[in-house]
Amino acid sequence: MGRRAAFRGGIVRPIFPSVTAITARIAEGVRAVPANQWDACAGKGNPFLSHAFLSALEESGSVGPGSGWQPLPIIVDDADGVPQAIVPAYAKGHSQGEYVFDHSWADAWERAGGDYYPKLQIAVPFTPVPGPRLLLRDGADPAAAIGAVEAVVRQNGLSSAHATFVDEGQLPAFQAAGWLTRAGTQFHWANRGYGSFDDFLTDLASRKRKAIRKERAAALDGVTVRHLTGRDLTEAHWDAFWAFYQDTGSRKWGRPYLTRRFFSLLSQTMADDVLLILAERDGRPIAGALNLIGGDALYGRYWGAVEEVPFLHFELCYYQAIDAAIARGLQRVEAGAQGEHKLARGYVPVTTWSAHFLPDPGFRAAVADFLERERAAVGQEQEFLSEMTPFRRG
Repeated sequence: MGRRAAFRGGIVRPIFPSVTAITARIAEGVRAVPANQWDACAGKGNPFLSHAFLSALEESGSVGPGSGWQPLPIIVDDADGVPQAIVPAYAKGHSQGEYVFDHSWADAWERAGGDYYPKLQIAVPFTPVPGPRLLLRDGADPAAAIGAVEAVVRQNGLSSAHATFVDEGQLPAFQAAGWLTRAGTQFHWANRGYGSFDDFLTDLASRKRKAIRKERAAALDGVTVRHLTGRDLTEAHWDAFWAFYQDTGSRKWGRPYLTRRFFSLLSQTMADDVLLILAERDGRPIAGALNLIGGDALYGRYWGAVEEVPFLHFELCYYQAIDAAIARGLQRVEAGAQGEHKLARGYVPVTTWSAHFLPDPGFRAAVADFLERERAAVGQEQEFLSEMTPFRRG
């Protein structure tokens, strides 16, 4: 990408006169930050923000040279040099693997004579999971972290910064700083205190219950499903899943985002946070779905198969995930981006958010106008989709 050495941190000027200026710096990747310092800011509950997950992306070569994702975590230290805030930022040479699409923005900026790339992306690579994008110790000022991001953008002449899949609780901090906000839609399953999958089915209309039972019966005909986590995960399981992942990745993205080594590292460093759901026929794995276990949610991430079985995708990714969430007492299942087909399986539309910093006034005004119209359309679509859920009326 040609600008690694040029990225500079600086002094973030205080928002309030009584606050001491804070030094912001850019680390040479997540692995350059001690794990205990990173996790003290990231907290627990969202495994994708952990040092183990993000450093595995780097160590495996899934991000870094040649990937278009240059890790540039921005760190705000206190007076003693202890990180109080960390922003998981990446310099992006393209707009792939983000799930919030800004290709039209890039085209417009390039047509106007600007360089849209590299841009600054605040995100978990390849992961459309909402969560904090400002990793803050207790009492840390989010405005300082946002100011640090803006300083990096301005000092390095970047077109923009984008915080995608922002936890809704952090959205006001971005809005207060003048960032533009963008709405999107995902489909999540909510646990209403169910004790079993059958309890969940009782909340559905009779016709929908019958349809799901038929789907499950067809998917499981001659198929055995196994839930694997912790010490039960082996390299043989990851070899099988790698074949599934490659098949899906080549069809969806042209090439898989993640390397084979990433899955081994995931198993080595955070196996207890992994739930691998495998489908087998006569003892041979034929399909699989990879989930991560959070503090209150099960996160579905990747799926693939080497044998076509009707409804097996729905079974592994949606119904088995519901089973697992109920068994673990988790509050919801987040099954990834897009997918209106999830509606009929009990997953309902929820709003996701991103925040965008565009320092050029003209560019900002044009994007702001677009986003206002887009938010209205997203709201109308969600109202329509909410009427299509399978739950019993009243």
